[in-house]
Amino acid sequence: MNPSRDPVDLILVTGPSGAGRTTAIHVLEDTGYEVIDNLPLSLMARLLDGGLDRPLALGIDVRNRDFSVDALLSLAAKVRADPAYGAKLLYLDCDAPTLISRFSETRRRHPLAPEEDAEVGVTRELSILAGVADHADTLIDTTGLTVHDLKDEVLRWFGRDSRRLAISVQSFSYKRGVPRGLDLVFDVRFLANPHWEAALREGTGRDASVRDYVRADPRFRDFYERLSGLILSLLPAYRQEGRAHLAVGLGCTGGRHRSVAVTEMLSRTLADQGWQVSKRHRELDRRDAASTNGSGDTGHGVSAV
Repeated sequence: MNPSRDPVDLILVTGPSGAGRTTAIHVLEDTGYEVIDNLPLSLMARLLDGGLDRPLALGIDVRNRDFSVDALLSLAAKVRADPAYGAKLLYLDCDAPTLISRFSETRRRHPLAPEEDAEVGVTRELSILAGVADHADTLIDTTGLTVHDLKDEVLRWFGRDSRRLAISVQSFSYKRGVPRGLDLVFDVRFLANPHWEAALREGTGRDASVRDYVRADPRFRDFYERLSGLILSLLPAYRQEGRAHLAVGLGCTGGRHRSVAVTEMLSRTLADQGWQVSKRHRELDRRDAASTNGSGDTGHGVSAV
């Protein structure tokens, strides 16, 4: 490889089955990485000998026919030491009860225990992978994370296009806790609450009537000008720092009216200024998912502005 060139990013992605490795691989692919999943470790040297001309993410799991922890860690050490690569080992972790629950919910067979229950497979795989997490450059614990949360975490660590800083604006209910992975959090519970207006109670902040009610609060204008002005002033600095993703959270009591309304308005303001924005309403997404199929994650929770 030409020594004058910058190192090429190389991400080794591993972790127990059910922890989100496939999701992480797909996110990396969407951000510009070439992706190869489940390539036998014995073929890695041949793949890398010719050098890389674009970022590469390699998915590695115990189903590889020649997998061993020693071989994986040896590969990680080798590519880290090679100045041609900006190499990192990404480990997707998760606790055993959550992994077992995920396999039970999806009714999938665990790859290491196809004829036994999921608990046997999970226990067996975690035993094989014991110690790998200690050698990871980046560890993402997916216990308690939704698919959307995991995507945000992967983007936070490995999003590549800093010229197109991606911003997500999320509404949430403080009753359910602050979402993980937020960079900036704002509490909008001081604004007038549409819940106490009978005509608005069943609506959401997506409705124009609810947004108009929130805007009518005498405190709203000054707050919103300061909020949007602060974020717009910070975004160029975050982009210059090399950040690829910024997550902004807005919380209220129920996550239905005020936080949703301000999320809708803020995401539109940022988009109008030319920023790449997605919005998510955590509590509304959960409600919609429950009403359609009774499961927790439909995959439809994030929308682009």
